[in-house]
Amino acid sequence: MALPCVVCRAAIPPGTRQSTYEGTEYLEAAPFAELVLKSMLSANPNDSTRDPVPYTGVQFVAIPEFQGIGTDVSLFIAEALAGNTTVEEALAKAQAATLTAIEDAGYR
Repeated sequence: MALPCVVCRAAIPPGTRQSTYEGTEYLEAAPFAELVLKSMLSANPNDSTRDPVPYTGVQFVAIPEFQGIGTDVSLFIAEALAGNTTVEEALAKAQAATLTAIEDAGYR
């Protein structure tokens, strides 16, 4: 049985080590690799969103609540991977928990 692809919908690069993009085998298998590497190298943690935000970071947000949000989201993803909920439900729960955390912290 194939597991639902949670990461497929996320806005994360397929590889995060620069050495991944130096391998000819990977470059042949991933025609998008050059664009992905260029995007990662140009990411600006001080200006990473369309609208202004009160934090810096690209994949890590430098706020005290970040670790707790990550824990909550990982639990919802685990529920989906175990087949106990749908991917859509897990993502909705993750979004709701994240919004609650940032609102409780006074960011919104």
